[in-house]
Amino acid sequence: MPPQMKLTAITLDCPDPQALAAFYRQATGLELHPKSDDAFAGLAREDGLFIGFQRVDNYRAPSWPDQTVPQQSHLDFAVDDLNEAEALLLELGASKPEYQPGGDRWRVFTDPAGHPFCLTGS
Repeated sequence: MPPQMKLTAITLDCPDPQALAAFYRQATGLELHPKSDDAFAGLAREDGLFIGFQRVDNYRAPSWPDQTVPQQSHLDFAVDDLNEAEALLLELGASKPEYQPGGDRWRVFTDPAGHPFCLTGS
């Protein structure tokens, strides 16, 4: 039997770890990890899940839905109210691409560093 693997962290490349951590902290309410700095910042959830943001020189943001610079990965978040969450995210600096493949089931946004992420109703 293979060893059991538990996901403990997700890390995103970006040009400014502190700014991207601040965006996701405000959007999710997760706490900033105390050892965050200019090269790497992180947010921690009570159950141990960690979202990290690492500085990458010459960072190129994904160009979703165009594949010139592919998204490579994205985050999904469940929310109670899609409209309320959308308003908050746009106020925090997210963008909502014109192309929305999810119809009424989910909505696609991009964070301030260009990473696509999705919201679904819970």
